[in-house]
Amino acid sequence: MEQYRERLKDKKRIVVKIGSSSLQHPETGDLDYIKLEVLVRELCNLKNQGKDVVLVTSGAIAQGKKVMHLREEDINEHNRIAIKQACAAIGQSRLMMTYERIFSEYNQVTAQILMTKNTIVDDLNRYNAHNTFSQLLQMGVIPVVNENDTVATYELEMDNDTLSAIVAALIDADLLILLSDIDGLYTDDPRKNPDAEFVEIVEELSDAYMDMGKGSTGSSVGTGGMNTKLTAAKIATKAGADMLIANSKDIRIIHRLMDGRNYGTLFVANKDEDFDLPGFVSRLKK
Repeated sequence: MEQYRERLKDKKRIVVKIGSSSLQHPETGDLDYIKLEVLVRELCNLKNQGKDVVLVTSGAIAQGKKVMHLREEDINEHNRIAIKQACAAIGQSRLMMTYERIFSEYNQVTAQILMTKNTIVDDLNRYNAHNTFSQLLQMGVIPVVNENDTVATYELEMDNDTLSAIVAALIDADLLILLSDIDGLYTDDPRKNPDAEFVEIVEELSDAYMDMGKGSTGSSVGTGGMNTKLTAAKIATKAGADMLIANSKDIRIIHRLMDGRNYGTLFVANKDEDFDLPGFVSRLKK
């Protein structure tokens, strides 16, 4: 296993995904500025090492709901999509403004990219998105990516775990890091089963591993559970990228992972030359 971890030091193009629950104070739902500042510093430090970096961030809808003082009881089946789309529009600009301010403290230029499922499924859209990412990375920019929830409907159901893997595949990244509120993959849900065993490395993503994610759910803030992370692992590894699931409790875990230290679960790349990204994405269902 050590040789796989050692290889992480040499990764050149890295996608980092952080979830809604990792960006907020659990007591209030407000943004955790200390976590955000550490996240940005870690990413800028990777950039300063000569690596290409992309951030996939959740949190727009949650921030919009917070700003508008909306509670779950204010949302029903009739108005759910409209309210979520409105909250995404409100929250996305505020979230991006916060990122922009912190990144600018490190003299780092960022760019906002909002994607939908159709960005990947449609050939021309995918081609244009690939070119945009490539140009931004060539210019030394750190793209900040989120789902375009404001104009989408079914995309509201596509989580950012999956989106980050799609981005990794689209830009030929060699590493995807999913930061979440769990340490990694377990043989069962550790919150329900005290006998669940931690899985340090997955060399081949078999059906047995995929089954470990079924029935798991994420936090009340985000949309992803272990199932979505394993779907992300399937996309990333087939596209030729290693993937890590690690706990975002301490964001500084990013540089520890990049140093090859033994944190989180490592999914080893198993590139499939016949992997059809648009076809896979078109078949995705919540």
